[in-house]
Amino acid sequence: MSKARSKGPIRGRSRRGVRSDKSPPVVRRTSSAPEGSVCERCGAVFARKTWRRNHSVTHAGLGRARWTVCPACRQVDSGEYYGRVRIRGVYASAHAEEIRRRIQNTVERARFTPPERRLVGLARDGDVLEVLTTSQKLAHRVVHELKKAFRGRASYRWSDDGTLFATWERDDVPA
Repeated sequence: MSKARSKGPIRGRSRRGVRSDKSPPVVRRTSSAPEGSVCERCGAVFARKTWRRNHSVTHAGLGRARWTVCPACRQVDSGEYYGRVRIRGVYASAHAEEIRRRIQNTVERARFTPPERRLVGLARDGDVLEVLTTSQKLAHRVVHELKKAFRGRASYRWSDDGTLFATWERDDVPA
C-alpha cells in the first residue's frame, strides 16, 4: 500500500509566469543609478539598490555624490501613472476639501520611506475627482483611507499592463 503524496512541493517549484524582479515598472525600464546617487529634485538617496528618503548622508558623501533625477521624479514629469482613483458621489462633492486633505496626508505618509510612491495629478472633472499616482499601492492606499475615514463603497480593477483603476463613491446626503 503506497502513501498518497501531496502536490504542494511540486506546485511550490513551479515558477512559470512569475517574475523575480519585484521592482516598480518605471525602475525596471530605466538603468540602475550608481551607488550614492542623490536626486536633485526630491533629495532621495540611492543606496543598497533602492531609492530612500530616510538614508543619512554625510558631508563627505554629498561631496562625492552623483546628482541625478530619480525614477519617480521622471515618472511625475512625464505624467505616467500606474494608479488611477475616481472619487464621486453627492458626499464627495459636498466634502471635497476634506477628501483632498486626506489624500494629501496619505501621499505624504506613503512618500516618506519609498519615494517612488507619488501623486502625479489631482483634478476635478465635473462632479468627479480624479487622482493619478505613480504606483498601484498608493492608489489602493488612498481608496482604503477614504473608505476608512468617510465610509462609502470601493471597487478595484487591475489591468494587464499593471495599472490599478479604483473607484470610491458615497451617494448619501451629507449631514
